[in-house]
Amino acid sequence: MKTLLTFLLIVMTAFCSMAAEPPTIVEIDKDGVQRVEMLGSEYFFKPGHIVVKINVPVEIKVRKDALIVPHDFVISAPEAGISINESLSRDPKTFFFTPGKVGKYPIYCSKKVPFMKSHREKGMEALLEVVE
Repeated sequence: MKTLLTFLLIVMTAFCSMAAEPPTIVEIDKDGVQRVEMLGSEYFFKPGHIVVKINVPVEIKVRKDALIVPHDFVISAPEAGISINESLSRDPKTFFFTPGKVGKYPIYCSKKVPFMKSHREKGMEALLEVVE
């Protein structure tokens, strides 16, 4: 029994470390814009954590892969000059902003079916991190 528990602990630890995706550090293109593509899928965004530089323009291209399930893309950080709340489709949508304040800001889907958990509560959330 002790051997089985040890084995399960090792497997779970390995699985959890594989599941944690490192942040995507967005490079600055030759034209001075930070560009990243994101996918909204069944209750997650990929990448789940993006890092951009303050006061450098950002272009995020987002699409969803669900055929029927509605999703949207929300970043509400007016203190950083970022305010996006748009429905997603299978065709990519492109959002532009220039982050004006260092910090960590949630990206999420605000959709919710009545009497069910919201998509955000189901894990459809990512992180935008603005650094110096």
